[in-house]
Amino acid sequence: MSHHVSAMLNAHPQKDAVLSRDKLAECIAACFECAQTCTACADACLGEDMVAELATCIRTDLDCADVCAATGNILTRQTGGQTSITLAALEACRAACAACAEECEKHAGMHEHCRICAEACRRGEAACSTMLAAG
Repeated sequence: MSHHVSAMLNAHPQKDAVLSRDKLAECIAACFECAQTCTACADACLGEDMVAELATCIRTDLDCADVCAATGNILTRQTGGQTSITLAALEACRAACAACAEECEKHAGMHEHCRICAEACRRGEAACSTMLAAG
């Protein structure tokens, strides 16, 4: 997925971005991957027999998915440069990914979908941290 993200960033007429396009493409891809993975994990949790015990996990998955999708969209917009909204989105995404990873890690031994989700969340958290450090 990041190949297409990179290609679109490189095709953008504004080339004066402060941030590395490769790091930006990686972060956008990580955000969208995490959003999809969290949505799938929430759905898988709903299919489990112990769904009531997974209520917090489901809620955290869905919150993280929404924040990651919004952050991916915000990062994709290059016109106007990095704004306070972009930085706030990255901070929120990093926090949502960390919280979701922590919650899913509690269930990873019993549910493979939670293990996979926690890994995607950790990648999203790291990508947002890298972008924040670069900004």
